[in-house]
Amino acid sequence: MDIRSTELAALIDHTLLKPEATAAEVQRLCEEAQQHGFYSVCVSPHFASLARELLAQSPVKVCAVAGFPSGAHEAAVKAYEAARAVEQGADEIDMVMNVGAAKAGDWRRAGVDIAGVVKSAKGCPVKVIIETCLLSDEEKIAACKICRDAGASFVKTSTGFNQGATVADVRLLRAAAGAYLGVKASGGIRDYETACKMVEAGANRLGASAGVSILAAAPR
Repeated sequence: MDIRSTELAALIDHTLLKPEATAAEVQRLCEEAQQHGFYSVCVSPHFASLARELLAQSPVKVCAVAGFPSGAHEAAVKAYEAARAVEQGADEIDMVMNVGAAKAGDWRRAGVDIAGVVKSAKGCPVKVIIETCLLSDEEKIAACKICRDAGASFVKTSTGFNQGATVADVRLLRAAAGAYLGVKASGGIRDYETACKMVEAGANRLGASAGVSILAAAPR
């Protein structure tokens, strides 16, 4: 499966979430996103306002994370973090599910957590990072259901701080999500071939910090 660079760029959230990221690096991220036509930049919440300012005259969207990277924050904290990011200019929120609750089978708690962020995001799309490498296949399917029931827009594979996306997981999430949720593959997508495999498996958004080099190998 070959995907042209412009088509692939439109699927990529150009990502900078390392804890040591600086404002200068965020500025470069935004410049690259505009130059290459990425769908969005994905940044830590305290950079949301800077990214919004830098992209004010651009179609590139701003995505901010909530409950990142562990997902173990109190639900109210995640909801506030999402609301604050939207106030500061975020167009989308990538939140981390309460993975511990999911592993304990407490899907009600995990669902309430997601629903709170969805409500706080005030109509902005919410992508729920379920950290697939920590879940069984049955738990991944159950996570898709609670994401859908809570009003999320996407289910997302990974934070990138543990094992990243796999083709098998993307395929499983796509089948479980059906027509109700988008699927974002994230973590370990560093080359054009891998990006294409994720799209072929059913991902309709990609999270990558290597977007520029990925596009360099794509046909024009």
